[in-house]
Amino acid sequence: MLQYSYERPVVMEIINGLKMKKRLIHIITGPRQVGKTTAALQIAAKWNGPVINASADLPLPPEPEWVLSHWDRAETEARRAGNEKSEVLLILDEVQKVRGWSEVVKASWDKTCREDLPIQVIILGSSSLLIQKGLSESLAGRFFLYRCVHWTFPEMEQAFSWDMDRWIFFGGYPGAAAFVDQEDVWSRYVTDSLVETVLAKDVLQLQTVSKPALLRHLFMLSAVHPAQILSYNKMLGQLQDAGNTTTLAHYLKLLETAFLISGLELFKGGTQKKRGSSPKLIIWNNGLVNALTWIPTLVF
Repeated sequence: MLQYSYERPVVMEIINGLKMKKRLIHIITGPRQVGKTTAALQIAAKWNGPVINASADLPLPPEPEWVLSHWDRAETEARRAGNEKSEVLLILDEVQKVRGWSEVVKASWDKTCREDLPIQVIILGSSSLLIQKGLSESLAGRFFLYRCVHWTFPEMEQAFSWDMDRWIFFGGYPGAAAFVDQEDVWSRYVTDSLVETVLAKDVLQLQTVSKPALLRHLFMLSAVHPAQILSYNKMLGQLQDAGNTTTLAHYLKLLETAFLISGLELFKGGTQKKRGSSPKLIIWNNGLVNALTWIPTLVF
């Protein structure tokens, strides 16, 4: 995405956030391939001081020492730049892959604050469950959250001159915009490069999933029934080796944490009715629906 010069509004939001009177850790969360890393790089390009940028998106999940090593580099730069009154910007990408990341970040951040080191921290993550879990368990009161969602119609119109019909069909994935004139190529790019990467790296690699094939089939089933109310019993009848409704509900929740699909439960009188409720399947991006249904024989 670096080939695009478009700058999302979240970039200025974060730059303004870095100027807050109270120094906080700035967390950016959202789906893959919507510009989180690009936004961080654009912020780094505007930064008047040293920048340390590292990504935990590695073949094997790194250990907590990965965070400590980059934080130590930031502290070294901060002490070196102390006389110049310039702050160090530390960017940690895909941090949810690091086991126990929130505890390490908390300890390092508290040390930085005690020593009053000139360090600003931006953390990026594409798994809402692991990010939120870390924030609620260890970083309460220490962070400011930015939600970097799929691109809106005004953004795609400004960046790619799309009209409303094109945005509704292809969705808000800017990286796939180059392929929209070849719908078969676009479909394969979205399914192979986007969807499969999310399932493999943000769900199966980070969560305990006993039936990976079932999770993929549940995603496919949801994609071909967008915005429909589908009971868990009906899902059981259409999926092989489906187990029970508890397993399906859990897998649907995992897909939601990866910003793919949400199962909206029934609300009545302001209260969520889970018992016996049939979820309404909401796809986070229309491009997912059309990419998957473009190739009817697609099998994960």
